Formats: sequence, structure tokens, C-alpha cells
Amino acid sequence: MIKKITVAVSALLLFGSASSPYGNRPWDGAYSPVFIERSELERSVSYRDGGRSPVNPGKIYYRAPYIFINERYRGIHVINNSDPSHPVNEGFIVAPGCTDMAMKGDILYIDNAVDLVAFDFAAKTVTERIRNVLPEPAAPDKSVYYGSRPRDFVLAGWEKVTARNPE
Repeated sequence: MIKKITVAVSALLLFGSASSPYGNRPWDGAYSPVFIERSELERSVSYRDGGRSPVNPGKIYYRAPYIFINERYRGIHVINNSDPSHPVNEGFIVAPGCTDMAMKGDILYIDNAVDLVAFDFAAKTVTERIRNVLPEPAAPDKSVYYGSRPRDFVLAGWEKVTARNPE
């Protein structure tokens, strides 16, 4: 019994004394959560013609003749690789909270924050959404958000905090 109490108190002291990057942010390198309204999340997945340069690339998936490059927490770059010496950045699939993808046939399975979305790549449209089936996107530094959450909002990603707090 005393062992259990000692472990519990030690855990509280250890985790309770750690500085939180979500209150005062006195250092560079912390991450701040990005929330999106649930109703907006459910309308957010779409295809945009014309590529854009990757800024924060993540995983890569190849399905001939396309290369799909994840833009962490933002969506998926669509690269036509029909001519490997001249790949063409054709489009971008907007999907807030996206960090991973898989494909079967023409269906691209995308994590859209905590939802799993089936996106018909040929038709460029969402065919199905399964709500709240995935864990929240993890912060790049593996920190966990314990703060209060706005009502009807979903944690959809993380932004690096760069400003120093002079206090």
C-alpha cells in the first residue's frame, strides 16, 4: 500500500513540476496546438489543382504514376511521376491534421485529425468519413496537450512557437 502511494506521489511530483509549453512559453522550440472547429474539419478535405512546394514534408507513398508526399498537419502533395526525369507537381489534397496515408485501388485513406477519410482520387472527392477513430496528432517533440479545449473543436496539428516570452 505504501509502495503504491509513494509511486503515485512521485508521479505527481515528476509530472506536476515539469514546465508546460502551453502556459507561458519562455523558450523557443515548443509547439502550440492548432484547433479546428468540428464542422469545418468535416468539410475540409478537398483537392486543389496546381501544386505547391512542400514546407514540412512527412511520409511518402508511391502508386504509379503518382507520388504522394504528406505535408504534416496540412495535407498531401500529388506529384505525377509519369516521366521520372520531369515530375509534375499536379495538386494538393487539403486535409488538416494529416500525417499519414494509404491507398487501395483509387481510394486514398487519409487521417484528417481524429477522423479516417476515404478519398476517391479518381473522382477527387470524399466517399466516407469515420469520426473519432484515430488518436490526436502528436506534437513533433512528442509533448502532450493537457490544456482546456474549445467546445466543438478538434486538435488538428501543431505549430512551432518561435517568439520568446521575456518574463
